[in-house]
Amino acid sequence: MLSSKHKYWKLLVLLGGLIMAACGQKQQMDQQKAPKGRSVDYTGSVTFYNTQSDSLTTIEVAVAESEEDRNMGLMDVNDLPEDRGMLFIFEEPQPLSFWMANTPLPLDIIFVDGQKKIVRIHHDTEPFSQKQYSSGTDAQYVVETNGGFCVSHDIQEGGRISFEK
Repeated sequence: MLSSKHKYWKLLVLLGGLIMAACGQKQQMDQQKAPKGRSVDYTGSVTFYNTQSDSLTTIEVAVAESEEDRNMGLMDVNDLPEDRGMLFIFEEPQPLSFWMANTPLPLDIIFVDGQKKIVRIHHDTEPFSQKQYSSGTDAQYVVETNGGFCVSHDIQEGGRISFEK
């Protein structure tokens, strides 16, 4: 016959095991429910320059040249490493406007004209927002980076970019 002390410890061990199993099962279910997101291929690079043409930083980018790729942008991308982004290329300079619907990350949106001069930066845009972020003037290229990237690398309007696809 087991003493009451042994019964107590057996009960505690059994309850602890049940709790741990339930927590593991809940975590597994949460991971299955979590959106996997979309991944993009980084096939190009963008270098940012200040107004004195000094190189500030270079990032790897996914390149969106087709209408379909531009429409998808970084929608449903849940993870964007600090040194990565997306370069949108349009056929000709025109007024451009972007929004953040289905984009889960805050982004810096950098509008660039046909001479590769930065004409407008929208900092830390709001995820999942339907707000329109406009170039304010003709732009031919757009670079999206993580929110706060421009501030942390001193990228400013009037600077320039170069890129390789």
